[in-house]
Amino acid sequence: MDEILEILEKNAKLTPGEIAKLTKKNVIKVKQKIKEYEKEGVILKYKAVINRELVKDANSEARALIEVNIVPQKDVGFDRIAERIYSFNEVTSCYLVSGTYDLLLVVEGKDIHTVSRFVAEKLSPMENVRGTVTHFLLKKYKEDGVILKHKEENKRIPISY
Repeated sequence: MDEILEILEKNAKLTPGEIAKLTKKNVIKVKQKIKEYEKEGVILKYKAVINRELVKDANSEARALIEVNIVPQKDVGFDRIAERIYSFNEVTSCYLVSGTYDLLLVVEGKDIHTVSRFVAEKLSPMENVRGTVTHFLLKKYKEDGVILKHKEENKRIPISY
């Protein structure tokens, strides 16, 4: 992979000037290359990794990994059914994987019940879906290569009799 892309993937806040210094390239050429990557769809978006546990007004959003077993469609394989599934707002990521299941989804909802309803009412009844397994995420330790620091848990006061 191009070193400009590697640098941006690790830290998208760096300016073209800073990237030029790191790569020993001309700043104008770095800017042009970044614009080219954006235009071609190589760079899709810039993202901040947020530790929601440290945000004071964080909603208790539920997130789940869902394995989906599907019947591939003739002549289009998994693509058409994957497209229907990833079109749901609840699905934030969708991957074709090897192993027992075909698709791995990342699904978000305002709570566990919302995610469960999505699986029961929208995902499982789909014509080509043979089965699902849902894993609710309980705690994040690391995301996108970043180790997340956690709030200090309230320590229980020892009780003596």
